[in-house]
Amino acid sequence: MAKNSVAGLLTSVDDLFSTQESRDEAKLERVINLPPGEISDFPNHPFKVRMDEEMQQMAESVKEHGVLVPALVREKPGGGYEMVAGHRRKRAAELAELPEIPCIVRNLTDDEAIIVMVDSNLQREKILPSEKAFAYKMRLEAMKRQAGRPRQENASPVATNFTRGRSDKELAELVGEGKDNIRRYIRLTYLLPEMLDMVDDGKIALRPAVELSYLAEQEQHFLLDTMFSEDCTPSHAQAIKMRKFSQEGKLNPDVILSIMQEEKPNQKEQIKIPKERISRYFAPGTPAQKIEDTIVKALELYRKRQRSLER
Repeated sequence: MAKNSVAGLLTSVDDLFSTQESRDEAKLERVINLPPGEISDFPNHPFKVRMDEEMQQMAESVKEHGVLVPALVREKPGGGYEMVAGHRRKRAAELAELPEIPCIVRNLTDDEAIIVMVDSNLQREKILPSEKAFAYKMRLEAMKRQAGRPRQENASPVATNFTRGRSDKELAELVGEGKDNIRRYIRLTYLLPEMLDMVDDGKIALRPAVELSYLAEQEQHFLLDTMFSEDCTPSHAQAIKMRKFSQEGKLNPDVILSIMQEEKPNQKEQIKIPKERISRYFAPGTPAQKIEDTIVKALELYRKRQRSLER
């Protein structure tokens, strides 16, 4: 009887010194194996799962060694599981035809899940501008919503509360990106998908793309048609000019065409000759302008000789 009393006392003491948070945490997570096909993708997942060489290598590694780092999922209200972090691992497992992958099941709110999903993917080496754009936007919105909520005693430790109005500064510090740059990336979410693809492909630089994001949807369609027909993309100066015309309500297809037909220094046709092909003809340290003048004179002499031979 005494032993039972002591055991009961020890149990109650353990409960006394364990926090509510630690008890909740013990219930929040568990590791299980799940078939990849039974895990749905995160809604509006901003990071693309590309079928590139890196994915092929990942699939081969998974086929040989399995998925070494468990994916992170959460239970869906209507049943089943939703991927939070591990979309690429899931795809690699599908390519490797693995029947199951290890998953950590964690109880997360929508905003907590967004924050974890974005943070886990921002660690990747290669991130496209469009991926940063939507990821920053989703995370910032989640942080702002959390900033307006009081801290709950039993909230998950992944949920961080932020002072209202400071979310953009907090995000900048967390991701190691300047506030202005984060705002620029978020502006890209207002571009047409076709135009955003051009930013990802490096055909339109970030700064002109930001200016173009202020154009109305119809104006962007006009610009897109002009870019295809003229086979050119706007410079930063041209994008600023179009934004100004748009704000004044004067941007139309004719104005866009007129702006796009302006000659740009980076679109003048240039011929480049590798330095190693001509270096032996010039003394070390010869100025580039002198090299160019000499080549032009040599070509003029060559042309005269060719004409004399044709007579």
